[in-house]
Amino acid sequence: MRFLHPEIAWWFVALFAATIVVRAAVRRRLGVATTSAWVFDRMYRASLLRRLPAAAFLAGLLLLACASMDPVLPFAATEVRSHGLDIVIALDLSSSMEEQMDRAKTRLEATKDAIKAFVGRRIDDRIGLVVFSDNAYVVSPLTFDHRYLVRYIDMVDNQILRGEGMTAIGEGLALSNYLLARQAAVPGRRNKVIVVFTDGENTIGRDPLGALAESDAAGIRVHLVGVDLEEEITKKPQVQALLRAVGRYGGRYFNAGTSRELDGASRAIDSIEKGVLVSQTYEHDAPVFQWFALPSLICFAVAFGLRAIPAFIDQT
Repeated sequence: MRFLHPEIAWWFVALFAATIVVRAAVRRRLGVATTSAWVFDRMYRASLLRRLPAAAFLAGLLLLACASMDPVLPFAATEVRSHGLDIVIALDLSSSMEEQMDRAKTRLEATKDAIKAFVGRRIDDRIGLVVFSDNAYVVSPLTFDHRYLVRYIDMVDNQILRGEGMTAIGEGLALSNYLLARQAAVPGRRNKVIVVFTDGENTIGRDPLGALAESDAAGIRVHLVGVDLEEEITKKPQVQALLRAVGRYGGRYFNAGTSRELDGASRAIDSIEKGVLVSQTYEHDAPVFQWFALPSLICFAVAFGLRAIPAFIDQT
């Protein structure tokens, strides 16, 4: 803690000194006026309890001085709650995503359109973007700036991972888990979601089943959207095991063979994923004058309240 205006303390020091001088002058005048020596004997002095109003007033004055000097915390973390989720979109950039899906769009183009529409509907969410092929990469961390995110989605194409072309679903999931864990304000709270868009099976990298288990342990739900996923691929044992695991851990699988079905899948996820988002904001020089102002008012109230009681009235 520090004070933005410490020079104000000198005004209160001067006020306190003036009060002491005036009170001493009044006492001296009373001492000169009296003719009874016994008045000054120790046994006739007032109890220290009669000093309580003065002590409370002095404490209130000191606290008021601290409040007037603008006390601040150099850095303060504030917890913010809103209706939303932390969502990471994991996008497959394997070479097969360049195949035609509709007459006018490739699988990647149709998926990007569905993702942008999904982002546009999630106003209160923090959303991040991860892409994967042979490896996984963070394109955008979790952010409320959705216009910034959409610009990065537009920039994603088959050239940014040139030289790669496999499908590492496990790597994409693992990096998404890490991103959510790194930016989560309240670890363990089930307000985190991963949405994976892929058009194939896992062909390289770590096992996606292990990454899914890690997601569940961290309180993360995972939804899988198959982008024009061929039937022969969905019948493979390892793909069937992945789809069962997604459902077992609370997620859903969507098979989208057209652009309309892709948009329908994103709308379905939008409708089922609601929650409370807890995030932290950091404020520079956060004012905390109320820490001193409120106790100061209490001290003044106690001081004046005690003054109303005859036993605490200082006759000198």
